[in-house]
Amino acid sequence: MDTADLAARVLAGERRALARAITLVESGRADHRVAAADLLARTAAAGREALRLGLSGTPGVGKSTFIEAFGMRLVAQGLSVAVLAVDPSSARSGGSILGDKTRMERLAREPRAFIRPSPSQTQLGGIARRSREAVALCEAAGFDVVLVETVGVGQSETVVAEVSDVFVLLLAPAGGDELQGVKRGIMEVADLILVNKADGELEAAAQRTRADYAGALRLLRRRPQDPEGFPKALCVSSMTGAGLAEAWDEIGVLAGWRKAEGHWQARRAAQARHWFEEEVRQGLLAMLRDDAGARTRMARLGRAVAEGRAAPAAAAAEVLAAFRAGDAEALDASAGVP
Repeated sequence: MDTADLAARVLAGERRALARAITLVESGRADHRVAAADLLARTAAAGREALRLGLSGTPGVGKSTFIEAFGMRLVAQGLSVAVLAVDPSSARSGGSILGDKTRMERLAREPRAFIRPSPSQTQLGGIARRSREAVALCEAAGFDVVLVETVGVGQSETVVAEVSDVFVLLLAPAGGDELQGVKRGIMEVADLILVNKADGELEAAAQRTRADYAGALRLLRRRPQDPEGFPKALCVSSMTGAGLAEAWDEIGVLAGWRKAEGHWQARRAAQARHWFEEEVRQGLLAMLRDDAGARTRMARLGRAVAEGRAAPAAAAAEVLAAFRAGDAEALDASAGVP
């Protein structure tokens, strides 16, 4: 693969090249990982940055409808928008529907918009393992805003905060009480809470929900990366467009303040370190899986754990100790576990 040519076409903003580049970085093949690293190094040299927005919310809250309405508003302002939508993968077959383009039909037809669905595979936390690299490629392609939509599973879905500059949480009217606002987890890392479907018969319920969460947010300790008044809770309607302009204005205020105060680059530096450490962890796991002796050892100890003859923690410590020592004989030995 000619990564130099592919990088040049991504930097030129070619859609097909961007799609191919994302496919490359999502691949797990060893030769593709080498090519992907070279591609990312070439595109990163351009030094382009976009506003990275993370979006999460429970299933049925209207994430796709909101993204389309919000994206259309940004496109109308002359901005280019990339949407990276993560679809849940089947725990049985590993497959994903990847139907986000069909749910965002109008935005998908916009020449200034790019929508890319990706499977979550076995990755936890709401995003795909290579979402950060896909974001970097969209930045290199010249998009002004890159929006990452998570799977949408619940309060532990916080990894998207590690790939975004501003993290938006979308909620439904009457979806809970203000106690949800002080729970540690996804609420704690949200920068902006938007109560969707604030129209028609649900408008009054949406306003009550917004008030509940606004009150709960005031109980949380102010974060150093937030200006006065953040995080905020607002009402929006993806159907009528109400509140979308205000939400975009608040995102701009927050992003501008963080840049001026030095929090923007500090946040991105911390995120880069997080993903470096994650790559090391994943690499160590891959080394453990690829070592024949370790696989044999794990299978043997796995049976012992399943049968109650060994404790999981002790068995895991034994595998790691043997692997760390690099002793092939130790990895093959039973070490007291028949």
